[in-house]
Amino acid sequence: MKATGIVRRIDDLGRIVIPKEIRRTMRIREGDPLEIYTDKDGGVIFKKYSLMGGLGDFAGQMCETLNKTTGEIAVITDRDSCIAAAGAGRRELTDKQISAALEQIMEGRQIYQHKEGSAPVPVCEGNDAYLVSCAAPILSEGDVLGCVLFVGTEGNLQGSETQYKLAQTIAGFLGRHMES
Repeated sequence: MKATGIVRRIDDLGRIVIPKEIRRTMRIREGDPLEIYTDKDGGVIFKKYSLMGGLGDFAGQMCETLNKTTGEIAVITDRDSCIAAAGAGRRELTDKQISAALEQIMEGRQIYQHKEGSAPVPVCEGNDAYLVSCAAPILSEGDVLGCVLFVGTEGNLQGSETQYKLAQTIAGFLGRHMES
């Protein structure tokens, strides 16, 4: 655990304010669910809760299938990080924080496909090696849970109609799966 030097008091209702700097750094937004853990030393740990995080194995199998079908790098994210990836960039992408530009695509709730001549969108924060070719947000009951991506590298961002339709279909399937 990393010490921040920030001390907060609990109010009479048991509430504590998480400082704005920490919320911004950890990308904790109003309404985000947090899991609460305790450690053996008496510490209390707050961790962002991800509905998609529980689908890690299933998402991994889905990415493997997409990769074998298309030959392209396939990634499934939650709202903060890549939870599953298959293909050439698997190790470099799995469990990495998504870029702010990809987060904006998800919040826009529209399918994105890279167009020739437009600025490429990096998948991960601080890593421009892997770029978004096609992205479909996963929507469940009106909430954005994550995204299904096809990923390429500089000079290899050909987005196809097949990628578009597959990403749209898998995102729709995962969204409905999370509703049940």
